[in-house]
Amino acid sequence: MASASSTSLSLSSSSTFVDAKALARQKPLASSPQCLTLPPRTHIRLSKNTVYYRKMARNVVAMATGTETPTELVTTTTTETTEITKIVQEAWDKVEDKYAVSTLAFVVIVALWGSTGIVSAIDRLPLIPVILELVGIGYTAWFAYKNLIFKPDREALFQKISDTYKEITGSS
Repeated sequence: MASASSTSLSLSSSSTFVDAKALARQKPLASSPQCLTLPPRTHIRLSKNTVYYRKMARNVVAMATGTETPTELVTTTTTETTEITKIVQEAWDKVEDKYAVSTLAFVVIVALWGSTGIVSAIDRLPLIPVILELVGIGYTAWFAYKNLIFKPDREALFQKISDTYKEITGSS
């Protein structure tokens, strides 16, 4: 029933996570089934998750002791957000044909979504990505040789870009 010798068991709170599988694999230190002894802390093997969560807790503590107070961070973020919102609202108010702009934005989003699907489908083909990569490298080399190496060619390219920019924006 009751054992003649009594053992005291004290548990201390700790921030260390204990791997239950590692404890189950260890042999009990005491021969008596009534006696429960915990292995020393150095013998507990920590799992990968335990190490990860310990590092994550350390990062949270490090972020909490930063120099910037949360109220300063919130006010600067709120100020920037309201400035951006005002700029966007003013630009939207200047637009005359809001229906056309909304439709154009929707079409652009759908086109981007569709093109990502097409590119990922082409990327799954075995030889096509390598060939396209070689074509891209070749074209880049040709463009650099034709337009960027020599000074007169560079100046002509910059002039062509500025003329196109002026033509698009309508500025003189």
